[in-house]
Amino acid sequence: MSLFTRTTRELTVMIDEFFDTIEIGILIFKEGVKAYVRGDQTTFQSHLKKIDDLEGKADKLQRTIENDMIVHSILPHQRSEIVKLLWQMDEIIDTAKGSLNEFFIEIPRIPSSLTEDFISLAEVSANAAEELMPAARSFFREPHLVREKLIKVYFFERETDKAAFQLKKKVFHEMNDLSLAEKAHIRYITHHIENISDAAQDAADLLASMAISQLL
Repeated sequence: MSLFTRTTRELTVMIDEFFDTIEIGILIFKEGVKAYVRGDQTTFQSHLKKIDDLEGKADKLQRTIENDMIVHSILPHQRSEIVKLLWQMDEIIDTAKGSLNEFFIEIPRIPSSLTEDFISLAEVSANAAEELMPAARSFFREPHLVREKLIKVYFFERETDKAAFQLKKKVFHEMNDLSLAEKAHIRYITHHIENISDAAQDAADLLASMAISQLL
């Protein structure tokens, strides 16, 4: 059964827009990493601007949704959990923006031999966040479907860990032409990409708990 009724339709529209914004931000993140490691600075800068705009839009929607729930006394018993969920979902696009900003600020040198490794890592980390979106949407409409939709989130989070491990192992064990400082820098950037799947896992844990409470 849906959490909201027709009287809260405007709020559900805003929540959907909030999720849409995060989802687009995830796609922009993937394309941004791809552009950077391929040396396409023009496209990278364009994606950096886009994700900055999307992150600002998500923040604004988050505040508006929270304010409307308080002002109109919507779902007072679930409000604190929903606010926490919105914050955790917003953390995903914040992390994605922060990751691209690390590329922009620190200008890491990514050897061409690591191009596809970075693209794959960004893809699988972003996949964890993308798979979270159907589960988050289901919570407000069909909470009994949430847990089964979270399986892929956990799968891709584990795959991200594996991909990051292999990338770092390759850098430190095989790429002897890189200095220790360069290797450490690549490890640092890799960690920021991993953080997106970690943020998705945190949101998934919260969603799972909320779904169980909703069904009791």
